Amino acid sequence: MASDDNFHFAQMGDRWWMTETAWFSFCIPERKMGGWFYNMIRPNIGTVSGGAWVWDDSATLPWEVPYSSNLTVMPLQEDADLNDITLRNGVSLKTLEPLKVYRIGYEDGDLLKADLCFEAVMPPRPLRKPGSAFGDLTHFDQFGRVTGKLHLHGEEIAVDCLAMRDRSWGPRPEHRPRKSAYVTGIASPDDCFLFVTKANELSEQLAYGFMIKDGEIGDLVEGMRRVERDPRTGFVERILIEGVDEYGRRLEAEGKKLSGITLIRHSFIDHNGLMEWSINGKTGHGEDQDMWPVHDWSRYRRETGRAG
Repeated sequence: MASDDNFHFAQMGDRWWMTETAWFSFCIPERKMGGWFYNMIRPNIGTVSGGAWVWDDSATLPWEVPYSSNLTVMPLQEDADLNDITLRNGVSLKTLEPLKVYRIGYEDGDLLKADLCFEAVMPPRPLRKPGSAFGDLTHFDQFGRVTGKLHLHGEEIAVDCLAMRDRSWGPRPEHRPRKSAYVTGIASPDDCFLFVTKANELSEQLAYGFMIKDGEIGDLVEGMRRVERDPRTGFVERILIEGVDEYGRRLEAEGKKLSGITLIRHSFIDHNGLMEWSINGKTGHGEDQDMWPVHDWSRYRRETGRAG
């Protein structure tokens, strides 16, 4: 519904952790550069967090990448309308065509300016199965084409890519993190996938996802994510995704990481890799969000050892 572009505050009850999010990603593969604009709003306590990140293969720590701004407790303005808003984390959003076309802006002096347009290449796809890290959230995902310009440290950079956005609203408590992986890949509007692993499991089995193959979309009904990690850091370097959709069609995707950024998002770590994919034999790009509760990550690294 077109109303899903706006806030859902009236549906949220009075718990402090009721949350609304709006996330847009983009990439410039030839520069091994990825980026996010992420917004997390908690209406019951009146706060806005998030901001913008731009990274490449020069660094993975957020204080070393080309740009990182993750604000935590900015005030939410009164009568906020997500269809046309400049949030106090610096991100501006404007709906140009409901559920299809959006303008994304950002400005932080001479460090980063952005003027991008997201144009959907598929309808929003709602979360259809339980068991993911999104829990009881209402959530949908949508691939689109992102075009426009960045000004990064004075350099103008053109953006023209295929990438994912998502939206969610509902309970998102900070003190209950879940391990999961959120994996996207798109070679064309007719050949792409989303694969989300089961929450709090090491099995890497599918919780939910979808595949568009030869232009036809189908829910993934089974699948596995297998990863190869750098022994020095523990971070994912290569991925094999295998799955089957509701029509019996196979998904085979092999990915290698081009670059990545490590984010601490309250009580979990998210190492987000910009991936180059072979998706059923077709070349594309996307992301692998490898998410761990911080104490689980610490224990995993202690148990597996740290090389180098």
